[in-house]
Amino acid sequence: MTSRPQQPALLDTSVGGQHRITCQGCRRPLTDPESRARGWGRECDPLLKNQHRNTGVDQDTIPGT
Repeated sequence: MTSRPQQPALLDTSVGGQHRITCQGCRRPLTDPESRARGWGRECDPLLKNQHRNTGVDQDTIPGT
């Protein structure tokens, strides 16, 4: 049985000289220090996702509530 040579990694594991950290939601590399600390990008972070959502439309209350 012959051993196969090991293929080198195809992706660089560092971003800007730092360890590569990817978003837990979309798996894209994180570069913002706050996002890197949380492990979530701004678009994917479940805590921030609903804070910025504003329809800009005033709505009447639902009758009976």
